[in-house]
Amino acid sequence: MTWAWPQRRSLGLWAVLLALGALLGYVALRAGPLAPVAVTEVEVRHLALRPALYGVGTVQARQSFRIGPTLAGRVLQLHVDVGDSVRAGQVLGSMDPVDLQARIRAQQAAVQRVQASVREAQARRAFAATQAQRYAQLWAARATSEELHATRQQELAVADAALAAAHEEQQRLQAELMALQAQHGHLRLVAPQDGIVTAREAEPGSTVVAGQAVLEVVPPESLWIQLRLDQVSAQGLTPGLAAHIALRSRPGAPLAGRVLRVEPKADAVTEELLAKVAFTRPPQPLPPLGELAEVTLDLAPLPPGAVIPAAAVQRQGGQRGVWQRAEDGRLRFLPITTGRADLDGQVQVLQGLEAGARIVVYSDKPLHAGSRTHVVAQLQPGTP
Repeated sequence: MTWAWPQRRSLGLWAVLLALGALLGYVALRAGPLAPVAVTEVEVRHLALRPALYGVGTVQARQSFRIGPTLAGRVLQLHVDVGDSVRAGQVLGSMDPVDLQARIRAQQAAVQRVQASVREAQARRAFAATQAQRYAQLWAARATSEELHATRQQELAVADAALAAAHEEQQRLQAELMALQAQHGHLRLVAPQDGIVTAREAEPGSTVVAGQAVLEVVPPESLWIQLRLDQVSAQGLTPGLAAHIALRSRPGAPLAGRVLRVEPKADAVTEELLAKVAFTRPPQPLPPLGELAEVTLDLAPLPPGAVIPAAAVQRQGGQRGVWQRAEDGRLRFLPITTGRADLDGQVQVLQGLEAGARIVVYSDKPLHAGSRTHVVAQLQPGTP
């Protein structure tokens, strides 16, 4: 039987179409939208997790002494600069006394003058007392008149009053002199404690008001970290926890510390808890105030139990759980109850899984119940 040319051409076309259809079907089932989802699996391990807390804080100072004059005046001289170490009692600078020294000298002269007045009043009183005693004896012997006796008693009372007034005036002038001398002493800017000068807020010749800071001194041992921790993951935060502090300027040199206290007030805006972390030893050189620091807090180890990667935990219909492959490669969702997690991405499973089971960790597409899957050692780069 001889096929006509149009018939042979139609058969060839149908053969090509069938081959293309088969190829498209194969691609759709193996690499297209109908292809099995590539997943990676992991075995549930039986471990004892050692959880930890992680947060970021800033270097601050518990104590900061802002040193300045108690009266308005002009800065005369400063002997220290920012970064200098100072000792307790060291004179850091002084204020211009203006006319204070002249006022002190005038007050000293007034005190000397009143002291002379006191001595004069004492002499008058002594003479009046002698006269009063003599006339009292004469009056007893009826050798003088009652009027003269009363006059001498009155003169003694007047001398006593004058002496008392002279003493009061002396005390008043001495108190004023001591006040002026104290003001003169306050013109010196003295370090109240050993520390480091962290700020110099005025220069010689500047006029400052009473209470305005000229220098700021911070004791090195008062440095600590103002730590901020997410409220959701801050379970177990208590004073006394060991801390590992990594300053941003020294990432490869962690420093030891401990939680000094947990603040009773939290940050409602950022939903963070606040804690103070003290250095075991002050770092050398001292970090600048305000520098960021990464802090890791060690918590007590947990009892051994089932542990899985936190990346394997998914949420379906309001439940937390994991995906597990059946023998036919299809998926089922297992609800679980999770516990604490560590900083390595491992989470404790309290209910729903046993050690030794295998679960899905990563997939190259979103998963749902009944999805066809196949296990790969590693997902291709760029997959979700």
